[in-house]
Amino acid sequence: MRDLLAHYPGAKRTLFRRYHLGGCSSCGFDLEETLQQLCTRSGGLDPHQVLTEIETSHQEDEKMWIEPLALHKKLHDISLSEVHLLDLRTREEFEAVHLPTSQLLTQELMQEAMGRWPKNELLVLIDHQGERSLDAAAYFAGHGFANVKALRGGIDAYSEKADHSLPRYTIEKEETHD
Repeated sequence: MRDLLAHYPGAKRTLFRRYHLGGCSSCGFDLEETLQQLCTRSGGLDPHQVLTEIETSHQEDEKMWIEPLALHKKLHDISLSEVHLLDLRTREEFEAVHLPTSQLLTQELMQEAMGRWPKNELLVLIDHQGERSLDAAAYFAGHGFANVKALRGGIDAYSEKADHSLPRYTIEKEETHD
């Protein structure tokens, strides 16, 4: 499953939406098990059919990405009032570096966006390295936003490929001790 999720980042979302797999401890899966093993212990699902569902969803996910250079160009070509940039990172990360006009996603801002923002204007979700923004984009698309994108590679890729004036940073991962 680890390799499958690396190749198809939205696979966990697809597995949960279609088969109710991977969303909680009772329907979860181990990253070391294979798709075949997961399908067998989940009622004898056909792994070829499940993989087809994952691939189809992956093709849809690919349409939700926006490349750093494409976003940079859009920000300079269209009115900024027609673009909403929502940053999913922590407040500390946001305060350290963010795109001009981007807003830190808070509960209050989420409620405002869902209730008041035009659903046809460009909405771009930003995280650190593009790992969580696709799920957030899918969430907004599922709530009627017709032009929602996730920044591929996150702000890290944007600062590397589109705007070198933005500083790059790394996050130290906490060590886990068993």
